[in-house]
Amino acid sequence: MEVILKEDVAKLGSAGDVVKVAEGYGRNFLLPRKLAIEASKGNKAVIEQMKASAARKSAGLRAEAEQLAKQFDNVSLEFTRKVGEKDHLFGSVTSSDIADQLEKKGFEIDRRKIQLDEPLKSLGEYDVPIRLHKDVTARFKVTVKKEEE
Repeated sequence: MEVILKEDVAKLGSAGDVVKVAEGYGRNFLLPRKLAIEASKGNKAVIEQMKASAARKSAGLRAEAEQLAKQFDNVSLEFTRKVGEKDHLFGSVTSSDIADQLEKKGFEIDRRKIQLDEPLKSLGEYDVPIRLHKDVTARFKVTVKKEEE
């Protein structure tokens, strides 16, 4: 099935792209969430307008993201957690924890933009990336320390 993406979809394409997807993925995920429309002759005529609009919108969002990325240069977060033997954490530090801490510092970042491959489960200092825009990624430091007893 061919669809026209209305928004950027990770690992699929950006707004305005015509992509081939599995029938079920298109009908059950993309279309109901209004992430895409079916690629018919009438809809294909709209693609050019959508691409131009998306390019203007993307340029504005990229400028905002670059400005926000500069603010992350000197941001560092610190978490204290209980640890067991061999300094292994009870629980972990997740992207939700990081998003909550960032919100307390005045940054409103969606937890899904925080690019943690897996939750932080050991003590140490980590360099955590945040994808603010498809072309802009900011990095900041997260330190996980042992809770004093």
